[in-house]
Amino acid sequence: MPKAIAVLDIGKSNAKLALLDLETRVVLDIRTRKNAVLPGPPYPHFDVDGIWDWFLDGLTEFAGKAEIAVIATTTHGAAIAVLGRDGLALPVLDYEFAGPDAVTDDYRKARGDFAEILSPDLPGGLNAGRQLYWMARTFPAEFAGAEAVVPYPQYWVWRLTGRRVAEATSFGAHSDLWNGRAGTYSTLAAKEGWTKLFPPRVAPWDTVGAVLPEIAARTGLSPDCRVVAGIHDSNASLLPHILARPLPFTVISTGTWMITFAAGGSLDPLDAERGGLAYADAFARPVPSAMSMAGREFEILTEGKAVEPAPADIAAVLERGVMALPGFVAGNGPFGRRKGNWTVDTATLSPGERTAAASLYVALVAETCLRLTGAEGPVLIEGPFARNPLFLSALAALVDRPVIGRPDATGTTEGAALLADGPDHAHPAAPDPAPATPLGLGFAAYAALWKQTAEG
Repeated sequence: MPKAIAVLDIGKSNAKLALLDLETRVVLDIRTRKNAVLPGPPYPHFDVDGIWDWFLDGLTEFAGKAEIAVIATTTHGAAIAVLGRDGLALPVLDYEFAGPDAVTDDYRKARGDFAEILSPDLPGGLNAGRQLYWMARTFPAEFAGAEAVVPYPQYWVWRLTGRRVAEATSFGAHSDLWNGRAGTYSTLAAKEGWTKLFPPRVAPWDTVGAVLPEIAARTGLSPDCRVVAGIHDSNASLLPHILARPLPFTVISTGTWMITFAAGGSLDPLDAERGGLAYADAFARPVPSAMSMAGREFEILTEGKAVEPAPADIAAVLERGVMALPGFVAGNGPFGRRKGNWTVDTATLSPGERTAAASLYVALVAETCLRLTGAEGPVLIEGPFARNPLFLSALAALVDRPVIGRPDATGTTEGAALLADGPDHAHPAAPDPAPATPLGLGFAAYAALWKQTAEG
């Protein structure tokens, strides 16, 4: 059997387990499941035990197809695990739960200045620091029993190996727990005493250990199957480009969230009020960025029924000035303080017209994020919107450099698989597809009116 890598990739909406050939990095098999949220008690939280059982079943299936030499984990951000003696001291909170907003007034005084944490003030549990602050005050007895606090990718590493580690990319993902310029934990984390609970920090590609004997026995994995430390998902998408491309360049990682990475850019133009922040890359270096829940907005705008718009649909939207004006998920992105609206009665729109307008909307939000991060160089699109031709053409018309959709890229999975070898053994990047052709059809006038209205 071929030697392989197994990648556990947990996004906000779906979890994926991929099997990749160790030498060629060809995807041999993929399993997926919905990332369910349990309602409580004590609050809405991720179904980690359901994921774990599904994960072990997948490893068992994959172990019959390949010799799995390495397991890598990658997950969405804004999820953090509070570990007690025998497991979770508290469930892993769903970051869309509004409960942590109850401590917002006090938390805003404690969280620190944007200049230090390079993290915007986000609602609910989107700042992991606010999650911990709320938990410590709402469930003091349970929190007092904490022995460690680990980011979500390393929670799965702990379940696989029994060892507790941390790494920078998840701490550096709008957590308020990281000082990006200094490359260490924030003043907030130190004052609250949480840094004493953070385990030793390692690089994402460092081997943490072999799978536990009981997991090897349960799944048929080799007892020598090693587990690397893991990485935040958007940073996994960024990693192949960091290893293979000259600076500057821009990567837009799409999914539920649209994350814009201005690699090689400056931190100076970042605006916390408009979704600006800095992530920590795999080398723990700050990367000027912007975040927007544009994928969720696209689902809202299309009512989850997106179709491929015909040329007539696109022309009708542009001619009639059919616009979705931001924003449709409150409290995040460059238009998080603005309440969204349509310029027409949506009942008059066909599914194709509605999808066309939604695609143009996301392209205009993406261009705003590019401007707000001072992004330069080619713009590389990863994830679902790399397969949206209208989005790519519209964005190409809005910027003065190549926009390249990479529809065949495995995105987060590809980046996480690189952790098996580490940064000194990067596989060459696949050739880029041809850049998108800029959209015409009067889009320039449409875009100018959209910007004037949205920014007004």
